[in-house]
Amino acid sequence: MIFNSTNCLLGEGPLWHPIRGELFWVDILARRLHSAVRSWDFEDFISAAGWIDEETLLVATSRALVRFPLGTGVPEDVAPLEADNPGTRSNDGRADPQGGFWIGTMGLGAEPRAGAIYRYYRGELRQLFPGITIPNATCFSPDGTTAFFADTTQNKVWRVRLDSEGWPASDPEVFIDFASTGHSPDGAVIAEDGTFWTAQWGSGRVAVHGADGAFLTAHDFPAAQTTCPAFGGPDFKTLHVTSAAAGLSQDAIAAAPSSGRTFAIEVETRGQAEHRVIL
Repeated sequence: MIFNSTNCLLGEGPLWHPIRGELFWVDILARRLHSAVRSWDFEDFISAAGWIDEETLLVATSRALVRFPLGTGVPEDVAPLEADNPGTRSNDGRADPQGGFWIGTMGLGAEPRAGAIYRYYRGELRQLFPGITIPNATCFSPDGTTAFFADTTQNKVWRVRLDSEGWPASDPEVFIDFASTGHSPDGAVIAEDGTFWTAQWGSGRVAVHGADGAFLTAHDFPAAQTTCPAFGGPDFKTLHVTSAAAGLSQDAIAAAPSSGRTFAIEVETRGQAEHRVIL
């Protein structure tokens, strides 16, 4: 079950690069990008990434979206992201089927409504939804017509219809309300069959919901603070899941020493390949 034994403070943003056949993920608080074979340190907090080509990622930092050549490890600014606000950082993000990149921001102390959700598309960064506290669960339907996102503090996942270029074409509507379940949505991904897979912070699991939002099943992991899933492997039936150790007491870590590690399990459902970011 353990894919990588690195104990991250706040593991997040797993990305299976479909050309390289390689998983990347970040430790937000350690400001580090990981793969199974090496890691890269950043000056700023980093939270999520998309792939541009075989050798290059788009990485979201606390002040910008940057083009990141894996070979040189030298980031190049693409677009500023709340660069004039030192009290925020990026959080959850993912590329959409049209080649855009959605990215959320939040207060460094998770201050209420201090963040927002943005989309970068072909040179333009546009704010989509303001007043978000902890943006999460950014993912997209297989046909590219619907986007999903969450505010973890509200325990809700919304969906919004997209136009042909991937911009929102409707007001968001509630897709899943977790308020009465005792679970909180963190990162999420949608499988090839349209099922919605979300890591649940504090619950140590990834829950699976149908395309209609109905709960189907859950997969448990030996870390309470599961943060984000990603499908990968040669047939996209390997579910990778990041987790976090930050904020846990010494007793809690002793009881769950795998907290902060990255996990992988084989599932019957096939995931979508992550979409390419078009700059």
